[in-house]
Amino acid sequence: MTLLVISPDYASHLYPLATLATAWAEEGERVVVATGPATEAIVRGFGFERAHLQLGRGSNPGVIRAEEQPSGEDDALRGFFDATRRGALETLEFQARARGDDLLWSPVPVGRAVVDVVDHVRPDTVLVDHLAFSARLALTAAGVPHGDVVLGHPTALPVGDEVYGCPTVFPQAFDVDPGRLGLLRTLCEDVRDAFTREWNTAVRALSADGSPPEVVDAFAVTGDVLLLNYPAELHDPARTSLLPAHEFLGSAVRAEPEDEQVREWLASSRQPVVYVSLGSFLSVRGDVLARVVEALRGLDVRVALAHGSTPAQALGELPASWLVREVLPQVTLLAEAALAVTHGGNNSVTESLSAGVPMLVLPLSTDQFSGAAALESAGMATVLAPNTATPAELRTAVEQLLGSTETTLRVRSLASRLHTSSGAHRARQALTGVAGATR
Repeated sequence: MTLLVISPDYASHLYPLATLATAWAEEGERVVVATGPATEAIVRGFGFERAHLQLGRGSNPGVIRAEEQPSGEDDALRGFFDATRRGALETLEFQARARGDDLLWSPVPVGRAVVDVVDHVRPDTVLVDHLAFSARLALTAAGVPHGDVVLGHPTALPVGDEVYGCPTVFPQAFDVDPGRLGLLRTLCEDVRDAFTREWNTAVRALSADGSPPEVVDAFAVTGDVLLLNYPAELHDPARTSLLPAHEFLGSAVRAEPEDEQVREWLASSRQPVVYVSLGSFLSVRGDVLARVVEALRGLDVRVALAHGSTPAQALGELPASWLVREVLPQVTLLAEAALAVTHGGNNSVTESLSAGVPMLVLPLSTDQFSGAAALESAGMATVLAPNTATPAELRTAVEQLLGSTETTLRVRSLASRLHTSSGAHRARQALTGVAGATR
């Protein structure tokens, strides 16, 4: 038996997908991951095979830098980073305008490459990233059954009158102008319509008979089985009722190899640990990291700081007791942390929740606003606006979270429920019987 996993060439996407695939590997099944070369080491680290498949121009093996991207993608990244400095709506507007190249890159050539991979691997089951639209439309056109994984916040799949890319709720710290939000919605509607036309055109080109039914919103299309890498407990029940048939996975927390330096650092003191990371993309926001560093400096805590693409020397004087690296073993450190300071990416959120760790969330883009609002509403995080939060405000939030037994108990209660069944085993159970992927 063979599982084919289709992933963009980004570590943040591949880690949870590969973690889900471990449930198949544990049963002795073959796992092949179709992705680009940048993440090959991650594929091999899981013990899986890699089939070459390039789903977009860019790549990210763990820390992304604009200067290391192909021509065109480098400028797009710089534009995105600049937009995050201007504000939430400016970022969402930039991302909406970039959506075609970002999510539906060369759909017909990529689609043909996907079909070639399927024909070569001959999988019994296919698991694909929801945001890999070029791959999903190819599987749809070819009639290949597949499981579709929403790795981000569930709002990545619009329901009801929602429009992809336009959040319906923001955390309290964001003062969103209603008129500007209305303009964003109009822009997202225009992008949706253009994106859907391109989807329908590509599906017709890839379909054997050339006359598949057209869809009205390509962003709302799902695979044969819809999987959401998110805890059901944090999702609005009214919104859940609008989802197509689905399974909430809770989280997909990967196992990490032991890191002796980290183990020794954790054992060297009993001070509470604060884990800080803005992820593989948004660690470029050194100005935000610098204010977080200033807020934490002098508190009775030890800090594990993943500085990513921002040079450590740009963050000012860092206490010798802190653990500072470009990349840190996040799952290992969260298991011992008292607090996580994060941009609110879905991997960071679900891994923190699984570890029972409250969060200070500084959302900067895409679904991070919706995810942060859900955490805030559930009383499991404090959310601040990253562009305006001062070191004093950040320090106060950290102190309040570290002193809040109520918040910690809420998160730990959810963590205990998440550990009753792993996301990987839930995914495999949901896909049992979805066979016939081999054409």
